[in-house]
Amino acid sequence: MSRREAARRGLLGAAGLLLAGGVPPPAFGAAASAPSRTAAQGKAKAVIQIWAWGGASHLDTFDPKPEAGNDYTGPLNSPIATNVDGIRIGELLPLLARQADKYSIIRSMTHGNNGHETAAYLVQTGRPPGGRDVFPSVGAVVSLFKGSEAGYRGLIPPYVVLTEPQGRFSEAGFLGSRYKPFATGGDPAKPRFEVEGVVAQGISDQRQKDRRELLRKLNTLEHALQGNEQLAAAAQAEQQAYDLILGDAGKVFDLSQEKDELRDRYGRTTFGQSCLMARRLVERGVPYITINYKGWDTHKQHFQAMRRKLPEMDKGLATLLQDLAERGLLESTIVWWSGEFGRTPKVQWEPPWSGGRSHYGKVFSAVVAGGGFKGGRVVGASDARGEEVKERPVYPGDLIGSMYELLGIDTEARLPHPQGLATRAAPSAEEGVTLGGRLKEIM
Repeated sequence: MSRREAARRGLLGAAGLLLAGGVPPPAFGAAASAPSRTAAQGKAKAVIQIWAWGGASHLDTFDPKPEAGNDYTGPLNSPIATNVDGIRIGELLPLLARQADKYSIIRSMTHGNNGHETAAYLVQTGRPPGGRDVFPSVGAVVSLFKGSEAGYRGLIPPYVVLTEPQGRFSEAGFLGSRYKPFATGGDPAKPRFEVEGVVAQGISDQRQKDRRELLRKLNTLEHALQGNEQLAAAAQAEQQAYDLILGDAGKVFDLSQEKDELRDRYGRTTFGQSCLMARRLVERGVPYITINYKGWDTHKQHFQAMRRKLPEMDKGLATLLQDLAERGLLESTIVWWSGEFGRTPKVQWEPPWSGGRSHYGKVFSAVVAGGGFKGGRVVGASDARGEEVKERPVYPGDLIGSMYELLGIDTEARLPHPQGLATRAAPSAEEGVTLGGRLKEIM
């Protein structure tokens, strides 16, 4: 059977399903049942989550401990001053040191979980793993309250992952697949960012247009069945898809529209260009973007990896903060940097690790900026060796609830549970979640 015949039969088959009472394609982000309270107006309109996939060392980044000695610092024993008096960070982050007035460091994050999957679930939902329900991640909840139900009408999905999902847990949880993130795939650092479903490898825009024209010519039902609501819905969905692929909406993924000087400032790496891509998505009104940033699970050769990863992170994140601020977007955009946990403060010098750091959930760091979070502050503290929380423990639910408040999401709002069970947007002590309190000192 020729491709032309296959296309013709495919169109007829789709039309038959619609006429037989099939469900037309839903508007993106439409909820099976709406949340019990709608989103309020908050200071923040969007979140850029930078996920240090694997768990970044707090001692080598935002909570240095030079006095702890070589068994804890390794060769990274010379933290640097920032542009905020009294705040020092890791020596391989000089650009972020100049931007410290824009962000706050939480040095007392804790949950005590050392498993990648379970800790990732805990940090991104605020709930302990192993319960009756699989709760949605922050991105899915923001998509629910700030997506189509709150008036978002963009063609780009409201929850975007650059560039691949972790696969550690279901981001949508019990909200269902409709609230899973759109993972772009591809690599924004390559000459052509091949976004899944938008830009196909080896296929030009002109070829895409020619394919669409062929399908139109093959669609003999278009005029014969005018007035059919379900076919009209399918046509609208098709139009939106092509607008995303070939129209102005899809151009957001074309980084060649940015000046080379700015792209160089971000760094011509996957991470650096993902940060630039995130800024472009925020400009288009996308409420939640996650950058899944690999390479932090450094059981072996940790310090060699840090000498590669930290300058890359420094360049991308510092430029993102500066670029957002210069464009007037930082005030309305939360930037959240964290991984699922930290890494063991004491270096594992012995074989087979030979200078590695393992998983560590007792205490780790997170960074927040913009969207109503104050800059130039430090929340909490770890002890002299970074092994225990010394003061002001901050649990994942505290940070998540604080972000929801700044986004104007009612933390007491009920989520649409498939069994109709009462579940709140933010974790609460009533459901057995350990909390230390919202981050009012930096809000």
